[in-house]
Amino acid sequence: MATHAITGAFGFSGSYIARRLLDAGETVITLTNSPDRPSPLKERITAHPFRFDDVAAMAKSLAGVDVLYNTYWVRFNRAGLFSHAGAVRDTQALFEAAKRAEVGRVVHVSITHADEASPLEYFQGKGHLERILSESGMSYAVVRPAVLFGAEDILINNIAWTLRRFPVFPMFGDGRYHIQPMHVDDFAQLAIERGRATDNGVINALGPEDFTYRELVAMIRDTLGLQRPVIGVPPALAYWAGLGIGMFVGDVFVTREEIRGLMADTLHVAGAAPTGATILSDWVRRHKETIGLRYHGEMPRRKDRKKAY
Repeated sequence: MATHAITGAFGFSGSYIARRLLDAGETVITLTNSPDRPSPLKERITAHPFRFDDVAAMAKSLAGVDVLYNTYWVRFNRAGLFSHAGAVRDTQALFEAAKRAEVGRVVHVSITHADEASPLEYFQGKGHLERILSESGMSYAVVRPAVLFGAEDILINNIAWTLRRFPVFPMFGDGRYHIQPMHVDDFAQLAIERGRATDNGVINALGPEDFTYRELVAMIRDTLGLQRPVIGVPPALAYWAGLGIGMFVGDVFVTREEIRGLMADTLHVAGAAPTGATILSDWVRRHKETIGLRYHGEMPRRKDRKKAY
């Protein structure tokens, strides 16, 4: 059996990749900033700390690894805590460590429309890392999800949370931009398939449903049996509303860059075939009694690394 390393195996997407590999009888280790985070997988996985400041030490942790699955990234910039530029620098150190350790293959999680020329730093950084990996000489696969959903996700859950708690749902602009959510376990299966392949390349990770944002919100609202008008408002106004919600829940609810990216259709690949099978509208129907009951926060997860997702 092969040995697999996953960055963040106690987190969201990493845990699904880890579970599938472990259930297949494979050996799994993780590199993580959260070695004390509760997880049902902890007794089955050896955890090593990230050592971005010491490539040699990180390479030692990766010795004997056949496939590295990299899910490491940050959602937004936070002064004094983390940044996209820092995540790019750290990931380059990870790639260098993998090369020194002679890791057999790297599966790197990127984003749809990653592009070094993008005006959006998130997509620009992801595009830069795709190029660095392609020029590394290592065997690699890049998997580009649009949006992942599942019990622990943030976006879909917090749309439902907002619909449950507010009398109206303020939508960015006209809501005609698209989104193609993929279930996180379908994503894990795709990532592992690419880990077992030998060809280098990039693949989009897309679910079978292609919603406009307005359609997505309306589907969740109707499935939950709520009567909430979905009102298009200027993006700046929606951002300020998001700031207010963020202050209320102690989190970053949405950023200006995320609004710009969403409205620019960056979470949609026109004409692309789906690579996942789970239908979001069916999944929401099955989980309508629980989805959105509790807010899922990004900052709380980063500040408290001893709390389960």
